[in-house]
Amino acid sequence: MTAMILTAHALCLPSPATVQELFSVARDASIIPDISLDPVLTTFLSLDSSAALQHQHAFLQRSMSGELQTAFGLNLTGELGGSSRVTSGGVGVVALALSVLFDQIAQQVRAQGSPEGNPSAQRCQPKRIFGISSSSRIGWIIHSYLRLIPGIANSQEQMAETTERHDNWLMLELIDHYERMITRKRMSSVSMQQWLAGAAFHLHMRIHQVRLHSVPPGSAESLRLSYKTALSRLVQGYTAYLHRNIQETPATGTPRTGTAGGPGQTNTLGRANMTCSSNHILNDSLVITSTDEFNETTTHNSTDDISRGCKTDGSTEDFGLDVSNRRNETTEVVVNRKTLDNTTGHEDVQGLLVIEPGRNVSHKVLHHPCESPAIQQALVTRIINAQDLERNRYFFLYPEKFFQGLLRQKDDFELKTN
Repeated sequence: MTAMILTAHALCLPSPATVQELFSVARDASIIPDISLDPVLTTFLSLDSSAALQHQHAFLQRSMSGELQTAFGLNLTGELGGSSRVTSGGVGVVALALSVLFDQIAQQVRAQGSPEGNPSAQRCQPKRIFGISSSSRIGWIIHSYLRLIPGIANSQEQMAETTERHDNWLMLELIDHYERMITRKRMSSVSMQQWLAGAAFHLHMRIHQVRLHSVPPGSAESLRLSYKTALSRLVQGYTAYLHRNIQETPATGTPRTGTAGGPGQTNTLGRANMTCSSNHILNDSLVITSTDEFNETTTHNSTDDISRGCKTDGSTEDFGLDVSNRRNETTEVVVNRKTLDNTTGHEDVQGLLVIEPGRNVSHKVLHHPCESPAIQQALVTRIINAQDLERNRYFFLYPEKFFQGLLRQKDDFELKTN
C-alpha cells in the first residue's frame, strides 16, 4: 500500500520544463512581482554616492547642446539658492535628492528647448519614486523630503529640523505599515516593496542626522538592527502570502501545431489580466477568488503605465482601496479561458495562473491536474529566488567598518560646467 501511495505521488510531480514554462509565461506577462530595492537607492545610499553623482551630472551635460547646458546650469543654481556648492551634496540622502533634481531639470529644459516644447513647462511630481507610488504615504513623505533638500542643504540648522520632522513622520508610517502587513493581513507585493524602500531610506535619514550631530551614532545602529529583524519576519510572511495566493490550473485539449513558439506556448494567445475591478465578468469565464486582503493600488514591475490605467474608484492613495467593491472581502480574478479551434471545431480551455490578486494570466501549458499543487510550490520558490533578497538583507547587515564609513561621509558637491 505504501509503495502504491508513493508511486501515485511521484506521478503528480511536474517536470522542471513545465515549471519553467509557466514561470516564463508569468514573466513574459509581467506579473512576476519585484519587491527588490530600486538600484537608484542602492547606488546613492552607499559609499560610492559622490562618484555616482559626479558621473550623472557630467553625463547629463554631455548629452545637451551648449544652449541647453546653460539653461540646465541656471535652473539648477536657482534651485540651490544661487550657490554652486552643496554641503554634503555628495553623500546619502542629499546626493539622492540632487540626483532626482538633476533628472527633473534635464527633462524640463529639454522639453522647453524642443520645437514643440512649452517655454513655461514646469516640473511635476513623478507618479513613481524608487519603484513605489509617490501618492502612497511612504512615497509622499520621501518625495516631500527630497524636494526640500536642495534649497536647505547649506543650512545645518534647517537640514537638522527638516530631517528630524520627516524622520518622525516616516518612522510612524513604517511602524503602522509593518503592523498592517503582519497583524491585519494587508500583505502584498506592493506593500512589501513600499516598506523595504521606506526602511532603507529612513535608515539613511537617521545616518544623515548622525552626520549633522543631531542624534548619537547608536541611534542609527539601533534602527539598522530593528529593520534587519523586521525584514526577516516580513520575508517569512511574504513567502506564506505567496503560498496562499498562487493558484494554477492546466490547459485542456490538444496542443496546436504551427503556432509561434510551438505547442503549449502562450506568448501569442496567453493574456495577462490585471484588473482593478472585482465585478468585471466575461461570458464563459472562470472565476477564482482569493480571501487575502490587499490594500494597495495594484502595480506591476516594469509596467508603470499599467498602474496608471487601473481605476480604484478615483483613489490615488495606495491604502485606500474601496472595500465596497469586494464581496465578503473577497477579490475575484476573472479570466476568459475558452478559445475555439476553427480548423478542427475542438474547443480548448486555457489554463490559468494567478500569482496574487490583480496578477494573473491565461496560458496553454498542458499537464496533469494533480501536478498543480507541486507547481504552485515550485513557483513560490522561483519567485522568492528572483527577488534578490540577499542584496536587500545586506542593506541592513552592513559590516562595522562599512557602517562607520557611511557615518563619516562628508563630501560636498560643486557644480561644474563642461
